Amino acid sequence: MKVSSYYPVIMTGDVAGTAAFYQRHFGFVALFSSDWYVHLQLHGDAAVNLAVLDGQHDTIPATGRGRAAGLLLNFEVDDVDGVHERLVAAGLPILRSLRDEDFGQRHFITADPNGVLIDIITPIPPTAQFAAQYDANALPTGA
Repeated sequence: MKVSSYYPVIMTGDVAGTAAFYQRHFGFVALFSSDWYVHLQLHGDAAVNLAVLDGQHDTIPATGRGRAAGLLLNFEVDDVDGVHERLVAAGLPILRSLRDEDFGQRHFITADPNGVLIDIITPIPPTAQFAAQYDANALPTGA
């Protein structure tokens, strides 16, 4: 199987509001907009995409209709402290405080209007215990 694209789709009851949230706070732009679906792409990076879909739309099988649940979106960024400062100033909830983790992340967790968790991460060097668990090519070295 050759995959040409992969991106998460958030099912929601508020397509416009959810799309606006990701545009306002994370720099996405709309490539396609309708009242039931919006395809977003990160400004300046065609590889980073996210879609928002009306959770009751008839393209979704009845058993799968609803809203996002059990979902955590990770955004790796160059300056987690700067993003934290900006999102706190914008009034977003901080559900996990900004912290360094032994496994190699400096991060915090917020949420979108649907309750989808958003983990904002800057890789940092892990402790020796966790470094041993990484493939040598994937070991975080920090900013």
